[in-house]
Amino acid sequence: MKSIYLDNGATTYPKPESVYEAMDYVSRNLAVNAGRGSYKLAREATELIDETREKLLYLVNGKDEMYVVLTPSATMAANLIIQGMNWEKGDICYVSPYEHNAIMRPLHLMEEKYQIEIAQLPLNDDLTIDLEKTEYLFGLKEPKAVFITQVSNVTGYILPVEKLSEIAQKHNGKVIVDSSQSLGLININLNESPVDYMIFAGHKNLYGPLGIGGFFMRKGEKLKTVLAGGTGSDSLNLNMPQSIPGMFEPASPNIVAIAGLKAAIEEADTDYCLEHERKLINYIAKKISRNKNIVTYLPPEHLRTGIMAFNIKGYSASDVGMILDEDFNIAVRTGYHCAPLIHEHLKDKNFTGVVRASVSRFTTMEDVEALVDAVVELSESV
Repeated sequence: MKSIYLDNGATTYPKPESVYEAMDYVSRNLAVNAGRGSYKLAREATELIDETREKLLYLVNGKDEMYVVLTPSATMAANLIIQGMNWEKGDICYVSPYEHNAIMRPLHLMEEKYQIEIAQLPLNDDLTIDLEKTEYLFGLKEPKAVFITQVSNVTGYILPVEKLSEIAQKHNGKVIVDSSQSLGLININLNESPVDYMIFAGHKNLYGPLGIGGFFMRKGEKLKTVLAGGTGSDSLNLNMPQSIPGMFEPASPNIVAIAGLKAAIEEADTDYCLEHERKLINYIAKKISRNKNIVTYLPPEHLRTGIMAFNIKGYSASDVGMILDEDFNIAVRTGYHCAPLIHEHLKDKNFTGVVRASVSRFTTMEDVEALVDAVVELSESV
């Protein structure tokens, strides 16, 4: 029986062949310490990193307005931003109810350390962001910062980042967007956006490897030093350099992962990927959403990406995941998906979370047909 991988919301798999080839080549021929030596191999490795930054900035139309910082993960990037901000007691920050723990746990640390206030953005009945109420709330209590995931890793909902950013800017709030689930899938133009910081993961919809992520930072923004170490420059000075990106990039860069990311970006096709993923998810939705034994958690059709969240009555989410794996050889994710707030709104705790099937550019119609057949079969056994 063919193995079907539908956990692309966690990490896309497989990657394009060019990613594997680039990583293999660099691992064998260029895996030296970039930025630390003047010899030829070190210079070539440094050039590869510089080229990757340029491609990232081009991808988000951010060359004129943004810096790009490379980190080992989106979680590390989020911590550098959140812990680097100048928090004071009583500051209020707003979060969407869709935020991942990569955002919420660092914010909780700041809540305990500085006594800041964390408030959720309001939702409409269909669980989209209520923009009118949001503007009202910002008028009552101006935000220090607003945190917005661009695409929910639980339901695939595309949040209104641009509109929320404009409202936040009007009320003097910094805007931090988590594009871990969206970069490579949604077209982004940071030169014409009020977003101050945008976090990204290399291994999701960019189709790069694990071990590389980062953030875009608007020129003129300031963050405190959170992480310190060797940078290969000014080594007699115990203070971190104040130049960007160097002040945020201690330790040896993961040149092999960066090579994989560069190759992945060169194959990025956001329009095709979004169209392909929506086609597959809409097919699944059409086939299962009218089944009385299946509960679906669908955003409006025009705000969907490649994620389908559902439950089957009579089963816990984890039981469904185990049966799909053991009996049908289909890999899905189950549970709360590191997103602690949205499940109060989904009302899914009796199921212990949701079953999440997430597709990629490599997922076929035959793959999702197999999922539908398996889910319908399970629902009929209740």
